Amino acid sequence: MSFFSEFKEFAVKGNVIDLAVGVIIGGAFGKIVDSLVGDVIMPVVSKIFGGLDFSNYFVPLAGQTASTLAEAKKEGAVLAYGSFITVSLNFIILAFVIFLMIKQINRLKREPEAAAAPAAPPPTPEDIQLLREIRDALKR
Repeated sequence: MSFFSEFKEFAVKGNVIDLAVGVIIGGAFGKIVDSLVGDVIMPVVSKIFGGLDFSNYFVPLAGQTASTLAEAKKEGAVLAYGSFITVSLNFIILAFVIFLMIKQINRLKREPEAAAAPAAPPPTPEDIQLLREIRDALKR
């Protein structure tokens, strides 16, 4: 088998195609969720907590006197703990939103199965029917 035909066989397997589609959809979905968190949820959280913005919380390590993180980074090393807090909060909110979405998707997947008519009980085996008839005859 030639290298090209072996590669072709590998590349067109269902798992590889499914993985490629998953990565593409996952990237697009990631942008949607990032936008939901950054553009919808975080402004509401910021408004609730009085416009608190952690991104400019930093400790200058090189003796800078800058008032913003961007200026301080230009002047030297900075411990930007506010950025870490912001990213951590974004992650927690993002994880919660994804959890809620997956929970709803799973709920929607279960409903059609539950909505189906209950299956009729399997027919009783003949030996059990015969034993019941014998029991009923003995009772009489």
